[in-house]
Amino acid sequence: MLNTARLTLITQTSRLDGEPFFHTLQEALAGGVDQVLVREKTMDSAKLLAFASRIRSITDAFHASLIIHSQADVAKAVQADGVHVSSHDMAEIPAIRHWLNSPDMMISTACHNLAELQQAEAWGADLAYLSPVFATQTHPDTPPLGIPSFQAITQTSRLPMIALGGITPDNRAQLKGYGVAVIGAILDAHDPRQAAQDLCEVKP
Repeated sequence: MLNTARLTLITQTSRLDGEPFFHTLQEALAGGVDQVLVREKTMDSAKLLAFASRIRSITDAFHASLIIHSQADVAKAVQADGVHVSSHDMAEIPAIRHWLNSPDMMISTACHNLAELQQAEAWGADLAYLSPVFATQTHPDTPPLGIPSFQAITQTSRLPMIALGGITPDNRAQLKGYGVAVIGAILDAHDPRQAAQDLCEVKP
């Protein structure tokens, strides 16, 4: 599966949960989000399955992709479009791919530097999320890559790349040509539909 997502929304129920989240999700999809990454590391399996199933029905209505973080069994159960693995779990990619037994399901991974990106390629990832590009509240102690380093790293790899970390409508134009993933820029927005539209549009 070729991933062409230009705007990925990453879930964080500790930030926004329940019906307010699902309302925001629908507004964001209407505004241009074309992929949702369910990243709920502390959610138990039963709740995660129910949560992901509801998101799947919503993403289907908007023809958007759904990716599940780590839980390949949940991804398979809800017929997600792929699985995302943490950087420290890259070595599991071949086993996950074998277990999924579905050539249409992609496997993405998180990378934070050139060495991890090279490992992702070696382990057979289909796509990499490279972060943090800018300073971020999610990982405040992690130094940002900055645009020059981000671009230099991406130019060394054949892997499709999604930029993550501190991305807002104000700095989106600096990442022209790259898909981006966000959390707070949409989940914290007063108008998530407009926020999504602004993140999709690269202003001159």
